[in-house]
Amino acid sequence: MPHTPRPDPGPPAPGVDPFQEARRDDCPWCGSRRLRTMVRAPEGPRRTPGTFVVDECRDCSHAFQNPRPTADGLLLRHHRHPTEGHIRSNLAGRLRRRHHRTAARAMLPYIEPESWLDVGTGHGYFPEAAREVHPYTAFDGVDPTPRVERARAAGRIEEAYQGLLTDPEITARLRARYDVVSMFHHLEHTADPRAELRAARTILRPDGHLLVEVPDPARPFGTLTMAPRWPGRAHDRPRPLHLMPLGNLLAELRSLGYEVVATRSCAPFPPRAHRIIARRTALPPAPVAPPPDPSAP
Repeated sequence: MPHTPRPDPGPPAPGVDPFQEARRDDCPWCGSRRLRTMVRAPEGPRRTPGTFVVDECRDCSHAFQNPRPTADGLLLRHHRHPTEGHIRSNLAGRLRRRHHRTAARAMLPYIEPESWLDVGTGHGYFPEAAREVHPYTAFDGVDPTPRVERARAAGRIEEAYQGLLTDPEITARLRARYDVVSMFHHLEHTADPRAELRAARTILRPDGHLLVEVPDPARPFGTLTMAPRWPGRAHDRPRPLHLMPLGNLLAELRSLGYEVVATRSCAPFPPRAHRIIARRTALPPAPVAPPPDPSAP
């Protein structure tokens, strides 16, 4: 599938940063204005220029980049991220591949999928490993970079969609098509995690399952988005736009019409993460207003 076209934004207005939105003074999750700054540091040589700031909401504990990158800034980060080495070439790659197989096996008690979409698939290493567990499943992938086309050419996925899951063209084309949608360390790098979860529900079949892994901000390294102790070089790793407490994420899934069937802590190496499996259910009926009382004045 050709990638989703992006309109030419034209030259930026004077004084407008094309890579960062305006700073916000409220929490993107709950709307509270009780914010505190957790991290403030330079962006580093491999990303857009400017200052990297993480704020935390004092009411719901949601942490987020503030200001956050624009759509063009996010694409620039994707393209500047170093090309991944072959997943079998080192110990970290072999641990990640083992982790992928474990995550794929986590779906065995719930569903025997015919079709599976991996969101943010990159080079398609998860579908390649998951096929060892689900040999009769058709794996597709969506990613904003050309890596997804190379994953299809390498035979790791069958269909490739270059763009964002929330692009209306992609969402409409894939509506009710998949038994499983997976998001491995994807939600925290998106501008609007709620929109991603809504789009995933749209493309799932009735009783389809969503498999999500997100970092745990309450565990070691979870909130240290610039920690020099992070394995590898800190400036080579994408920084999350959002760090969502587990309770917030589970409540959001239920409100969107998912039944949470399993949660557990997992990660091949720090930072620790949560794995969540949720089933698409029918949305609860909208409340009906009582009829007006004819005797009321």
